[in-house]
Amino acid sequence: METKQSSKIRWLPLESNPEVMNKYVESLGVHGPFKFCDVYGLDSELLAFLPHPVKAVLLLFPISSESATYREQEKKRLIADGKSVCPPEVYFMKQTVGNACGTVAIIHAVANNVTHMKVDGGLADFLKTTWSMSPDDKAVALEKDQLIAEAHGDSALEGQTEAVDQSVDSHFIVLVNVKGIIYELDGRKDFPINHGSTSEDTFLSDAANVVKEFMSRDPDNVNFNVIALAPPAV
Repeated sequence: METKQSSKIRWLPLESNPEVMNKYVESLGVHGPFKFCDVYGLDSELLAFLPHPVKAVLLLFPISSESATYREQEKKRLIADGKSVCPPEVYFMKQTVGNACGTVAIIHAVANNVTHMKVDGGLADFLKTTWSMSPDDKAVALEKDQLIAEAHGDSALEGQTEAVDQSVDSHFIVLVNVKGIIYELDGRKDFPINHGSTSEDTFLSDAANVVKEFMSRDPDNVNFNVIALAPPAV
């Protein structure tokens, strides 16, 4: 959950737990109507059980030599292709706080769906202040935001596994649909990754295909976890 550009600030890692995440965002002023929920499989039959429309898909994946190599190759390829830009309609921030990738992914999920959600309080203030900032300046703003830091710390202690103040070998990203494009938002990367066209109806299956690409690059590892931002189950 750390990056090469990390500041000296390090938080406790956030557990991949929808209950914890929902309580966390509620403490920051997010009042639905969408909630985080587990994704139990990527087959179409299992995806069909999720309430629709899904607004974001969070992926916790293992950091490995394979994923690091792919990230570097991807960056060089996209820069060479002229695709290393951050579209103005996408809210994107870098991650400089160690172990803050869970919070960065959650902020990305909420910010890029803010018109569909009820957001006030601390997170609304953060988004209003940082909206027009560069990705790097957003990261600095998060370093200085005591309210989010405290809420993150409280949430990290809420999980079912013991929170330990050390570097961990997994990382959160999020996939979102912004104006018909599926973007991968990863605070370790310099810009959003465009994964092609999508729609409200196909976003979940399109996101599942992107997750499968991550898994295919590390096929012997089972430590992947997927969470969706979706309407509450009825």
